[in-house]
Order: sequence, then structure tokens, then C-alpha cells
Amino acid sequence: MPIAFLPGRGVVEVTGGDRLTFLQGLVSNDMTQAGPGRALWAALLTPQGKWLADFFVHSDGDRLLLDCGREQAPLIVTTLSRFRLRAKVALRDASGEFAVHAGWDGPPPEGLIAAPDPRLDGAGWRALAPAPLPGALDAAEYDRHRLALGLPEPADMEAQKSVLLEGGFDELHGVSWSKGCYMGQELTARTKYRGLLKKRLFPVAVEGTLPAPGTPVTREGAEIGEMRSGRDGLGLALLRIEAVEAGGRLACGEAVLTPRIPGWMTLPARESA
Repeated sequence: MPIAFLPGRGVVEVTGGDRLTFLQGLVSNDMTQAGPGRALWAALLTPQGKWLADFFVHSDGDRLLLDCGREQAPLIVTTLSRFRLRAKVALRDASGEFAVHAGWDGPPPEGLIAAPDPRLDGAGWRALAPAPLPGALDAAEYDRHRLALGLPEPADMEAQKSVLLEGGFDELHGVSWSKGCYMGQELTARTKYRGLLKKRLFPVAVEGTLPAPGTPVTREGAEIGEMRSGRDGLGLALLRIEAVEAGGRLACGEAVLTPRIPGWMTLPARESA
């Protein structure tokens, strides 16, 4: 059973009697569904509905622990703290106290704060331990696993520019459409219900030298997106949906990309001519 230690991940601790109601009005998912053994995937947005950070929300019964990009942890604490007001809640960067792990093809070891990855059944599980587990694999192994599934990381999103539906937050259970208002909810809902989405993150097979993030992707000479993260012939690219649906291979730097529409992804219906 593969288990990978993810040193690029950190943890934000949220405590206090109002921790659930506090986050409920600020992040994209329904915090009432978080509990021991059940994690949520959620995002923090700007008031204009643009992505700032995303995280897995764990609960041990007494606190919420946000498994996030380590570099994002200070931003999350600072941004959420601005809205604390009289709420009985405390936030702190607890990254130094936890080692974040991901595993797949089997259950997590006992004794950890662990839960299934809520995005896909095949994604595996997430776990927080006091220290790296003995024999844990390098984070590159997990990177290959999630790229093969088409799952985004923070590096695939662009702060204050990306919208959630570009990153698959709808199909991957990162948004609640029934919980009510939260910061940035209006744009997220409008994008979904008015069919405004033009680009998405797609998994791509890479032939040739792996392009750097941000490298333009072209089809028949026209720019239709850009490369995001990648490793060992696998990657994610932000691409125009109509260009992917048209089929064919794409140019990106010195490489050729072949996009794939994973089984979990739902693309907007197109009107017939």
C-alpha cells in the first residue's frame, strides 16, 4: 500500500466553540459535514469569487485541522482572522506539529487523524501524523498518482484569478450548492448556472521536454491555454474547453500535449448547429 509523506503541505488549526459556524460563512463547502474520519475539501475565495487557497478539513472532535499548502498556511490564518470579530474561534499555523501524508490502494494506519480523500474514491486517503511515517514514499509518488487522476494542487490554480469550476471543484465535491452564502459564492454560482465556464484544468500526456508552468499551449498556431504542473510525462493544463473537445494534439514549448477528459469530469452541453 503506497503511503507518501508530503513536506509541501502544512496545517492550520482552528479551535473554539464557533469554529464550524465561523468557517461556514467563509469557505466553499458545508462545514457541518466535517467530523472524525470524514474530511471535506474546500476553498477560500476573495469577495469577488476568485481562488485564494484550498485545503482538506479534518476534525478530531475538538478542533478543525486544515491540510493546506505549507506556503498558504500564513495567508489562510491572516485572511480568516480578519473576519473573526466576536466569534469564539482561534487560528494558528500548526504546520510544525504535523506531517501530512497521502495513501492509496488500502486503508490508513491506525492511530492517525485520517479520512478518505473526499474528491474521488480512487484518490485514497489523507492523514496527519506527529512525524513522517517510517518507510513513507517521496512526495513525487503521490504527484504521479494525483496527476494520473487529474486532481489539482494549489500550484495548478492562480491566486485572485482562478475560479473554482476551472479546477473541478464541482465534480470533486469541493463546493456545497445548498448550504447558503459564503465569501465569493455569487460568482461561483453564476459561473455554474449561467454556463460561463470557458477554460478548465485537463490532465494531459506530455511527449517531449516537460514544459514549465505558464508555458503557452497552442492549437494550429492559436493560443488556447497554458501548462500548469507536471511530472514524468503527466501534467495538468488550463485549456479552452472547445479546443479540447475538437480533439487532436497540442503544442507547448518543445513538447506535444494530448489532453484527456477523465471520467469524473462533466463538460457543459453544447448546442447543436
